[in-house]
Amino acid sequence: MIGFSDTVAQTLCRSLSMRLLYTFLIYLLLPVILFLLYRPQRGKPGFGSRWKEHFGFVTAPNARFPLWIHAVSVGETIAVTPLIKALKQQHPDLPILLTTTTRTGADQAARLGDLVEHRYAPLDYPGAVARFLQQIKPRALLIMETELWPNLLASCGHRKIPVVILNARLSERSCQRYQHIRHFFQQMSHSLTLLLCQHHEDAARFKRLGVAEQQIAVTGSIKFDIQLDQKQIEAGEQYRQELNHRPVWIAASTHKGEDELILRAHRQILQQIPDTLLLLVPRHPERFTDVAQLCQNQGFTLCRRSEQRTATSDENILLGDSMGEMAYYFQIADLAFMGGSLVPVGGHNLLEPAALAKPTLIGPHFFNFNDITRQLVEKKACYIIQNDDELARNVITLLRSEEQRLEMGMVGFDVVAANQGAIAKSLAAISKIVQ
Repeated sequence: MIGFSDTVAQTLCRSLSMRLLYTFLIYLLLPVILFLLYRPQRGKPGFGSRWKEHFGFVTAPNARFPLWIHAVSVGETIAVTPLIKALKQQHPDLPILLTTTTRTGADQAARLGDLVEHRYAPLDYPGAVARFLQQIKPRALLIMETELWPNLLASCGHRKIPVVILNARLSERSCQRYQHIRHFFQQMSHSLTLLLCQHHEDAARFKRLGVAEQQIAVTGSIKFDIQLDQKQIEAGEQYRQELNHRPVWIAASTHKGEDELILRAHRQILQQIPDTLLLLVPRHPERFTDVAQLCQNQGFTLCRRSEQRTATSDENILLGDSMGEMAYYFQIADLAFMGGSLVPVGGHNLLEPAALAKPTLIGPHFFNFNDITRQLVEKKACYIIQNDDELARNVITLLRSEEQRLEMGMVGFDVVAANQGAIAKSLAAISKIVQ
């Protein structure tokens, strides 16, 4: 009969073997990772000399023992910003080091000014992680959403650095996949101090994977604690007035293969409401030029945000070719369609237009934001459309009914307001860790 200590030893050996296999595989995939991370892309700035930071070659922070917060890219950086500001209000002398993986995330972090220092996060290679931790010496690590990197977690555990996962979520599908490596996942979780889950369902799934109950708390989603840029909203309202309140709909955060469908819908809309303006905002800046060319090739007249002028009455598309101005764009529009959902990308966050009381539409592929979308759909603040024909019909209906737009918009606003408070709960949970 196998004793308890033997069982523990076998589990540890199995988990260690899995981590060694994982490390071997990521070394094997290094050329692919380097290509994906550093390949030149038109319209997308490179990392410059700072590429070394991905391998742990970072300069020491200005202040010793900072709180390290990791947000992989733009969306996560925007979402964690209110928490950073709240932390600085509670602890004005607390040094915060914010890491991102992407350059666009770094650009968003720069908007925080001297609230944070920025570095690129190390890739999950043992040497890179060790060099980074040796230089930074963080007092604790807060990771935005479920970014679980085995070597990083193991290194933090070895150095007794507290690790907290913020906004943790785990779908049923992911939970079932992780069941195949349950022992490995459970061993990783030993390096976690706290998992702050969005919902009770997420907490239950983490428990099924072996995470201890005392490591888990349900705080809600800090994404609901949205803070809108009032200057952007005012500028958007000014632009809206310059358009003489012509009907405007926005297709936000669109992806490759989706713009064609949106343009087909817009052509149908123009047949019914000829003065309608489409505000088209591609998700990735490297696609701005291609999307502009696509619009022109299909016979549309185009104004670009980068031209810093108001669209004329004979221009039927305004291309949002700038980053970090979504509140500005949403404020201009009468209603919003959220991209990444007519193609299987998984959708994007509907909270910003909802917080601005804009009625929203989304395609069938919203699996990355299932909970938020379902809440808005259930309250009839958002409609799910299946294709470009349905998109056109719904936009036409909403543009013709101010009463329906106002009703949908206010319901969405109320959904956001009812779910706020996660930042306060998260601050209470991590208060002892960050001091």
